[in-house]
Amino acid sequence: MGGDESTSAEDLTGPLHGTSLETSVISALDTLERALQLEPLGNNRFRATNEADRFGRIFGGQLLAQALHAASATVEGHTPHSLHAYFLQTGDSGQPVEIAVEGVRDGRSMSTRQVSVAQGDRTLLAALASFHSNPAEPEARSEPLAVPLPEEMPLLQHWVDHGSPPMRRNAQTWIDVPPAVEIRIAEPTTFLGGRQTSGPRSHWMRMPRNVTESTGLHNAVLTYASDYLMLDMALRSHPLPAEYTSVAAVSLDHAIWLHRPVRFDQWHLYTQETAAISGHRAMVRGVIRDIDGHVVANTAQEVLIRPIAGTT
Repeated sequence: MGGDESTSAEDLTGPLHGTSLETSVISALDTLERALQLEPLGNNRFRATNEADRFGRIFGGQLLAQALHAASATVEGHTPHSLHAYFLQTGDSGQPVEIAVEGVRDGRSMSTRQVSVAQGDRTLLAALASFHSNPAEPEARSEPLAVPLPEEMPLLQHWVDHGSPPMRRNAQTWIDVPPAVEIRIAEPTTFLGGRQTSGPRSHWMRMPRNVTESTGLHNAVLTYASDYLMLDMALRSHPLPAEYTSVAAVSLDHAIWLHRPVRFDQWHLYTQETAAISGHRAMVRGVIRDIDGHVVANTAQEVLIRPIAGTT
């Protein structure tokens, strides 16, 4: 989409439907769905493709989704309730990944799986996934947050031109190769020129079209989307200047707890906050609510933020 002059500011601040950006986001979702169509290799091993390159490496959220989806394929009668993963090495989007699932435990109401995602002899991600048969009640209700409705927030891509000229080439990637989800946020992220500030931040997210497949795909794509903007949240909250041009920042791990069934082709509100910053590490946590205010998931991620040599 980068050179498409038909894309206007109105395309990015108004409805996604009917715009060239919608076509790109739906195409990204199609590619992610193909990456979740796992090719069985036998003995609970699978091969999978990748979504389009966006960051010069495989996006961690894709690896999380594939790990959960592969583990789910080896469990009967239970649905996933948590995934705890470590990002170990970066991956090449041009090469397929292989996913190995090992059974750790199968109990009456719970199952546990160990998962690794690799390219050749390089392990990219190691995770444990847990599954549980859970009744719908009882449920502790929480009040919906006082935030604008999704249609009242700009699309993430609206903020691409907000940053300084040196940042705009990388920022343009979010239009040229958008995420596989529609994201609406009321302020620019730090990688789009937003200022550093304290306090929580919320954004709306959903799949850009209806998906009628089983809940497994909805769980996987929610898990994929849960990795977005957490590292950025740590930079937003950092007590020192922490621009993308002056620091090296990477996600170290990711955890998600799934509390109730998910329909991720409907709007979900993702509220993130930085829980701690100490030395070169920061901890970010998040809460995901559906449009009715039900808490469907909680997340946590630790990130590493180090000054680039020669910038201090």
